[in-house]
Amino acid sequence: MAAGRETEPVIERIEARLERMDLPLEAALKQAGLPTDFLDRLRAGKMPIPRGRRLVKLAEALGTSVSYLVGLDPDVPPPQELLEEEQGSFGLLAGDEEALLGAYRRLDVPSRAAALHVLLKMAGPEPEPDVKRTSRRKD
Repeated sequence: MAAGRETEPVIERIEARLERMDLPLEAALKQAGLPTDFLDRLRAGKMPIPRGRRLVKLAEALGTSVSYLVGLDPDVPPPQELLEEEQGSFGLLAGDEEALLGAYRRLDVPSRAAALHVLLKMAGPEPEPDVKRTSRRKD
């Protein structure tokens, strides 16, 4: 699986900043808290563009802004969703849930809708919430 249309420009901007700052890749990745094979995994489509704190730290390590790294006007604040941490990074998702979410995020919009439709059909109806009813006794 090769880098997608979304990641290719990000990879190019990361490489351009590394070259411009004459900074070794490993040093920048270490400072950002990313694995040393991050760029290779990003190119292969095995890792998404980081979000939240890791994206901010990567931009700082490269001496640029988050907006620049993701292809926006460097003077415009990045969308809030890019600055929010992924649930998986908080340990809120099980491994299989994180894998499913990662696969879902790589789909285009029509494919996401189709996958969601299939999953909802497979899962069946939502369970009724348990509502405890308190009975009042008349004295």
